[in-house]
Amino acid sequence: MDEKSPIGVNKPFPAPLPPSEDYLVEFNGPDDPDHPLNWKVSSELFISILVCSGTLIVSLTSAIFAPGIDKASKEFGVSTVVGTLGTTLYVLGFSFGPVIWGPASELKGRKWPLTMGIIGSGIFTIASAVAKDLQTLIICRFFAGVCGASQFTVVPGVLADLYNNSTRGVAMSLYSLTVFVGPFMAPFIGGFIASSQLGWRWTLYIPAILSLVNGALSVVFLCETYPPCLLVAKAVRIRKESGNWGIHARQEKLELEFSGLVEKYFMRPLRLLFTEPIILIVSIYMSFIYSLVYAILEAYPFVFMSVYGMTPGVAGLMFIGLIIGVGLADAFILLTQITYAKKLAENKGVPVPEWRLGPTLLGAPVFTVGLFWFGWTGFTSQIHWAAPAAAGIFIGFGILCIFLPCFNYIVDSYLSIAASAVAANIILRSALAAGFPLFARQMFQNMGIQWAGTLLGCLAAIMIPIPIVFRAYGPMLRGKSRVFR
Repeated sequence: MDEKSPIGVNKPFPAPLPPSEDYLVEFNGPDDPDHPLNWKVSSELFISILVCSGTLIVSLTSAIFAPGIDKASKEFGVSTVVGTLGTTLYVLGFSFGPVIWGPASELKGRKWPLTMGIIGSGIFTIASAVAKDLQTLIICRFFAGVCGASQFTVVPGVLADLYNNSTRGVAMSLYSLTVFVGPFMAPFIGGFIASSQLGWRWTLYIPAILSLVNGALSVVFLCETYPPCLLVAKAVRIRKESGNWGIHARQEKLELEFSGLVEKYFMRPLRLLFTEPIILIVSIYMSFIYSLVYAILEAYPFVFMSVYGMTPGVAGLMFIGLIIGVGLADAFILLTQITYAKKLAENKGVPVPEWRLGPTLLGAPVFTVGLFWFGWTGFTSQIHWAAPAAAGIFIGFGILCIFLPCFNYIVDSYLSIAASAVAANIILRSALAAGFPLFARQMFQNMGIQWAGTLLGCLAAIMIPIPIVFRAYGPMLRGKSRVFR
């Protein structure tokens, strides 16, 4: 432009500034001690345990109310199916929360989305516990799920910040344990609470207290781990020390217009879900696995209470087989990390996401066998209850051997936008899982336990080739991704 706009009070237009890149704050190379990858092991472990405990609390909260549904429904004068909405809407909240928490963690950092989410979940869970009618209970459960989704969405991003390619798989295994052990612990914890003098409301009070305690600890002790936000803090400090207002971090230059936020951050998980074949297909597979967790929450009590005459608390103890299976799978996956680390070293530290999918080749068929085993041993009391309970070991083993490698595969494939990629995955799997508690019990009751188990086993068998296909064609699909163009 020939004529420049005046800047006020008759000041002459200033001379051009130096290139902004000259004032851009960065880390001092890959070994910078301020980078989360180089923090002390003790600090990394503390942060990992703190954030993963939040995930455990949220996953426990999702299912601990289920054993009290019958009593809550009776108190409010509604059917059990309607009462089941207390679980369904909580899980459905997981599919709405990631649209907020995932992008927010990439815009403002990890700490406050995690902290605000877990505290919000605790507050809404208390509101559910004191509800005077079912409408209040299920609405508050929904918003508790929306807030609790922060733990599922942001924690993988925290672990990606703290751990490099060779150790991230170990950290993710801890996270995945909390995702599944929580729902599998909930039936016997909730069963004994609901059957005691405490009553069904304490199945909500207890996880609410745990949520608020975790939130308070996070406010005080949780450190920010997102590197771009750490650079913002560094830039602020240097500006104050030097008085040079031009010093800045790249994160501070982000466009903050509302329309830009909606498009770039809040719509990105949805856009990834429907434009990235890897995220869509792997998420469908993981959604089936995750949905079965909540189907089992209804199927197990039905089988062991109606067929074997157990009380709710004792029937909940049958989930111990699933916990054992998940633990064995986690140990197996950790052993495979040795081979993964060797491959990584041979490839000069450059990861290949498809390497993560090895455990699924065993987990998928074992999972299928477990479903058939459960269906064809739990339909009659003439077969000892230990037989269907033992099937849970196979089911639990298969669940984690499928879920964790697929989860790591998504994170490795979209590491630079891991939180949004994980958010896309959670949106789909939670939306599908939310519906399963509504019909799982009726399916096992009307179809018969053996045929319902057969149907689920056949679906699992059909999906066995999915990880095999991605191991073969994953590099080609990633090469065509729009994200990395």
